[in-house]
Amino acid sequence: MSNYIDIIPILLEGLDITITVLIGSAIFGYLIAFLAGFGRLSKNFIIRNFTTVYIEIFRGTSLVVQLFWFFYVLPGLLGFELSAYLIGVIVIGMNYGAYMSEVVRGSVLAVSSGQTEAATALNMSRFQRMRFVILPQAIRMMLPEFGNYLIQMLKATSLVSIISLSDITYVGLLYRDANISEGVAVFTMLLVMYFIIALPLIGLTRWLERWASKGVATE
Repeated sequence: MSNYIDIIPILLEGLDITITVLIGSAIFGYLIAFLAGFGRLSKNFIIRNFTTVYIEIFRGTSLVVQLFWFFYVLPGLLGFELSAYLIGVIVIGMNYGAYMSEVVRGSVLAVSSGQTEAATALNMSRFQRMRFVILPQAIRMMLPEFGNYLIQMLKATSLVSIISLSDITYVGLLYRDANISEGVAVFTMLLVMYFIIALPLIGLTRWLERWASKGVATE
């Protein structure tokens, strides 16, 4: 049991990377979700199709492959390198942003057309209808799914270890490589640490589900 406890300080060395990548990815991912979600709803042919291509590429390819491609291939194409941290945040954000954009699009479309008609009858502009009538209801519907994707993003942060970011998985694997007999203890403690980090996110998601279920005007 003592070797399990001894591993905790080692894994904690990577905790700041895990947490900061999660926060950065979540902020960037939610921003991308709204941009791409509204892009898919755009009446502009170019914007709508450009957004669709982005979504299908990021949903249709592996996150691991995306991380490798952005880390090893993209610098050669651009002529300059981004830090591993930025690549981790950007790729995880864009990957989950693609999935969440469909949540945004679906929630906006789920708002009853009667709401739009009523706002139009009040002489509201298209922007005002979206800002004051549709979006507040749509966001309430998005929140539970956004909470679930936040937990998914936490689990995805373990993949940044493959681009040499020293998160808790990375430092755990380094320790395991140097102490092969400690493999079971390392992965057990990694399991426990990810669960502990996820606990407040799980609580937040359940609270959002209860709050969102209190009622959304649909007629």
